[in-house]
Amino acid sequence: MKRAKKTKVETDVKVEEGVQILPADSVERWRGDAVLVLMHEEDCRECTVADRWSPYVRTLVRRKDFDGKKDSLTKAPLFDGDVGNLYVAGLGRLEDFTPARLRDALTVALRRVGRERNGSVLILSEKTGPEADVILGEAVELCGYAFDKYMSKKDRDEKDDDEKAPAFSLREVCVPESGLTKEAKSRIEVGRIFASAQKTARDLANEPGNVINPVVLAEYAVSFAEKHGLSCEVWDEKRLESERMGALLAVGQGSKTPPRLIHLTCAPRGGAKKKVVFVGKGITFDSGGLDLKPADFMKTMKGDKTGACNVIGVMQGVAALAPDVEVHGILAVAENMPSGTALRPDDIIRARNGKTIEIDNTDAEGRLVLADALCLASELEPDVIIDMATLTGACAVALGSWTAGLFTMDDALCDALCAAGRRRGERFWRLPLDDEKIGETLKSKFADLVNGAGRYGGATFAAMFLSEFVEKGIPWAHLDIAGVDFYKEAWGVCSAGASAWGVRTCLDFVSNL
Repeated sequence: MKRAKKTKVETDVKVEEGVQILPADSVERWRGDAVLVLMHEEDCRECTVADRWSPYVRTLVRRKDFDGKKDSLTKAPLFDGDVGNLYVAGLGRLEDFTPARLRDALTVALRRVGRERNGSVLILSEKTGPEADVILGEAVELCGYAFDKYMSKKDRDEKDDDEKAPAFSLREVCVPESGLTKEAKSRIEVGRIFASAQKTARDLANEPGNVINPVVLAEYAVSFAEKHGLSCEVWDEKRLESERMGALLAVGQGSKTPPRLIHLTCAPRGGAKKKVVFVGKGITFDSGGLDLKPADFMKTMKGDKTGACNVIGVMQGVAALAPDVEVHGILAVAENMPSGTALRPDDIIRARNGKTIEIDNTDAEGRLVLADALCLASELEPDVIIDMATLTGACAVALGSWTAGLFTMDDALCDALCAAGRRRGERFWRLPLDDEKIGETLKSKFADLVNGAGRYGGATFAAMFLSEFVEKGIPWAHLDIAGVDFYKEAWGVCSAGASAWGVRTCLDFVSNL
């Protein structure tokens, strides 16, 4: 393991102090800043809330200030001296309810509670049980996230909109006891581990290109590994050359900052039942190379490293959860820049497995760095390989900004990942990986493969290109998160900026192997 130099990257994660589970008989006597009630539309007819607050809720319903509809959130000040504010959040109709709706409604409500200077809140909801406990942990951890480390305190305090919110003050969340307290606390903690891992990935993905480049991210990974008890190996440009990582080197050759390959490992002491490898695309800034992007499309390209950042987040969660699974994280990291040494269209390069690639477009660079990384992942002979990448605009066009693409030929793996995504409120949709006609366009007249072949079917073309570098027989899934990786405004559990979509899904998947 390499020792880290002092890194320039410091994650700024706000971690609330915790969730307190109250005995049922103490709820009526609770004193604090705010009470949050979650209700369906049908609940408004009965208003079955704890007796102390039901008159206030009935009044809001009678005056039609609250109707329980999805996304509704009402605030009413209280003047009894024990509790300052009542918040009532709607979950919509009972028949339309999903765990994702509970997670989003709870996160949005807690975000507002915390931004309105409430330090403590009591949550009252009919939604209880194992999954609700995990969701509570996720919501508590994610509700206060904002990437504001480069804003002065004065600027943070004066802004009150969703994108530049005031300081988050919520520090204590209380819920009535449900089920076995010890088990509930454990499930809540699992949710917080999932969400904390996602926040780490968001922090890294949100960092600009002048702060994080391939060398800095590698230094951070070494320090991160030491902190979380992982092993870490970093390959510099000399090692990459000796290891035949020609595709990764080619993408990085236009930048003054050389590329890096980062390999993180978490192995259980008592032996592992399964081995999983996560692979992440880590383009710390993507200009497009010599096929330069238009200015508007170059914005947010600091986020082209999100796949690699997600893998770091997953490894943090795995270290905390300690499943009986050996987990590897491989990050292919480079900066795609135009210069006199940059990769050119028509160049032919050779990947780690010996296949040659003709360059059609230097802006189709993510699949090149992943090619070498997937070769290395295959050599580890794992039970599963999962890669995450902001790979194609075509996937965003096909699925929009709230669904990620999933490519795999393994039905069981597809079902497991989609189920994990549903539990965590991260939607994935399976796209084809077996289109023979698109497969024919992978062929080059001058090399084994070409890295691009036109506008149509781009997401499938990219996935089929990647499949050429995965050893046959290894279950593999490619997650194209290009459409869901960045949001201008906060919604649900996502804040403004990087979403780190897929971190919680992958952790849920590993936990259920």
